[in-house]
Amino acid sequence: MFSRSLALSLLAAPLLVAAAPAPELDQVQQHLKAVTSMTADFTQEDRNGRVVAGTMTLKRPGKIRFQYEKGIPQLIVADGSSLYFIDYQVRQVQRWPIGNSPLRVLLDPNRDIGGYASVKPTADSRVVSVEVHDNKHPEYGRITLVFQKDAAAPAGLKLQGWVALDAQNNRTTIRLNNQRFNVPVADSSFRWTDPRPQGRTH
Repeated sequence: MFSRSLALSLLAAPLLVAAAPAPELDQVQQHLKAVTSMTADFTQEDRNGRVVAGTMTLKRPGKIRFQYEKGIPQLIVADGSSLYFIDYQVRQVQRWPIGNSPLRVLLDPNRDIGGYASVKPTADSRVVSVEVHDNKHPEYGRITLVFQKDAAAPAGLKLQGWVALDAQNNRTTIRLNNQRFNVPVADSSFRWTDPRPQGRTH
């Protein structure tokens, strides 16, 4: 159920909260516009400290894939319009619109995040933390993206991961490493095989 937790955390908070503009927020916006693709290794930790790993592949606009390590028969993938959670063990597929997910902030480089996110203070001046949540709907939870200042990265920022907290205070932490920006990524990377009876390749 690790990947289901991630899928739910990615849907935790529609981008509906207004915030005052900040220089760091402008820098995050410039970073998002500058990145057309990204690959990285990731680790996912739940509130009980259990950790799984895998690889993340992103291609803007609208595509992302979380491929879990061997032995975890689950997959999360967005194909440009929808976000899917696929469980090959029980042969189930769940689908959500990307537009209802805070992933939209990562997948739509033209989205103006100035009115939907706020910069949170950090103890390290090299770290930029951006929180997204809806004050009118606390049941949606909240998600915080974490960037590190890096002159060699697009717009001087490197995405380090994020922390999601749902309405039941279940925390999911994603940490990234081996990030590679603007590398060739084929659209076929976001295809997946439907495990349901009479399923097909999407």
